[in-house]
Amino acid sequence: MAEQQPGDQQQPQAVAKEKKPTKRKSSWKAKLFILLILVIILLIPAVFLLQYVKPNEFGIKVVRIGIKRGVHKEIYGPGYHLVLPFGMEEMNRLPKDIQVLELTNHPETAAKASRVEKAAHIQTSDGFFVDVDVSILYRIVDPYKVFTIIGPGGLYEVNGIIPQAEPKLKDAMGELTTEEFYNSPLRVAKTEMAREMLNEELNPKGMMVEQVLVRYFTYSPEIQRNIEEKKLKDQLVFKNRAEARAAIEEATLKKIVQEGKAAAAVELEKGRAYATRRRAEKDLYFRKKKAQADLLVKLADAEKVRLKNEALSGPGAERMVGLKMAEVYKGLDVIVLPSDGPSGVNPLDLNNALKLFDIRKGGAR
Repeated sequence: MAEQQPGDQQQPQAVAKEKKPTKRKSSWKAKLFILLILVIILLIPAVFLLQYVKPNEFGIKVVRIGIKRGVHKEIYGPGYHLVLPFGMEEMNRLPKDIQVLELTNHPETAAKASRVEKAAHIQTSDGFFVDVDVSILYRIVDPYKVFTIIGPGGLYEVNGIIPQAEPKLKDAMGELTTEEFYNSPLRVAKTEMAREMLNEELNPKGMMVEQVLVRYFTYSPEIQRNIEEKKLKDQLVFKNRAEARAAIEEATLKKIVQEGKAAAAVELEKGRAYATRRRAEKDLYFRKKKAQADLLVKLADAEKVRLKNEALSGPGAERMVGLKMAEVYKGLDVIVLPSDGPSGVNPLDLNNALKLFDIRKGGAR
């Protein structure tokens, strides 16, 4: 037998090594395919059996084949719900949020996603016609009633709010005259009346009107021109009346101001007179009191003189005079007087000195 070369023995091993990764790759693809098949198998029932209700929707289930056939009263909220396929069951959806019905002849002015119809053509109580643009805001409060009474889908608009909107607006706002349409409070009161009338009709069907808003109203050009001219005339009359009242009020104001100034001047004069009188009374009182004080001082001085004279005419006066005379003698250094005889002077004889100065009569003590 021929000998095998070393290279011939290693070649099969290399081939075997190359075949192993191919098997692993094929196995991975098979697993992925199987997983994809399982996902598809699971999604098919979900697609056919589950239906989604949005957050702004009500769900109403209708069973066509089964034990509980008919419209179910249960209201389904947002999320996925089990619905049997092939027409056995059906999930109907109605809006939960506020809906808008626009009655206007200018669709470009309407709100987005709103139902647009022609403007309400209303005849006023005085026989003229006016086109009124109205926005009606409403919502579904009982979807079961709406579905069973009005119908599914968009029938709540076609058979619900639209047929009732213009007739109720005509009944309420037709009571206004041509000019009263310009009276905002009165117009708002009539729109509120229309809202109440709509709710009387729609509440039993599961719907409620939130607001009725009048946006615009237009008359024919001729009527509009006549109204504007009349309004201008009325405004001119009101202006003249207001100016006349203003003139009267201004004259009244001037009169009040003049009367106030005169009253103030009178009161000022009264105040000045009162101040003058009080000052005169004060001066009189001061002079009177000062005169009384001066009189008291003079009376006191006279009393003092009287008392002094009375004191000097008393027994002690002679001695006081003698003492004064003795003080006179103090200033003499030397005096020579006869000391004997009838005219003699004895400075030590006080009685004799008093007689000498004719202060004391002879023999008096």
